[in-house]
Amino acid sequence: MAPLLLEQRLGHDPQAATGPASLRLPLTAQERTSLRGRRSSACGRALLLQLPRGAALEPGEWLGGPGGTRVQVEAAPEPLLRVLAADPLALLQAAYHLGNRHVALELHPGELRLLQDSVLAELLSQRGLELEELQAPFRPEAGAYGGGAHQHHHQHHA
Repeated sequence: MAPLLLEQRLGHDPQAATGPASLRLPLTAQERTSLRGRRSSACGRALLLQLPRGAALEPGEWLGGPGGTRVQVEAAPEPLLRVLAADPLALLQAAYHLGNRHVALELHPGELRLLQDSVLAELLSQRGLELEELQAPFRPEAGAYGGGAHQHHHQHHA
């Protein structure tokens, strides 16, 4: 069977879910930055992305194909490091040092998350930070030049 061609970005509109078929497209954070190429839906259906240039795909975004087929982008689980510290300043310092290395970070109250990396794990351990390995979706901050608002599934506290 030929891959399903996806050429339209439909946004986050829940109405986009209505159509002849709704598929799920789990992608890693890196894969969400590439708007062209072959992919597979969660059920194994071959997909071909030929989307217009623009910002990275976001979890929850809908893509459209021929005949009204709809595909929803999801954040696929990835091997991550969860960084914790008893001292909030130590966590801020870690974020600063990782940012200087242009490391993609996901920020949560009281923790940082980054893709697993043995060199960075050693650096963070030497700074006295607690590390946990986990398998979870990775939603890094878009950064200063990421374009568009980054949406979180958690609350920020002032």
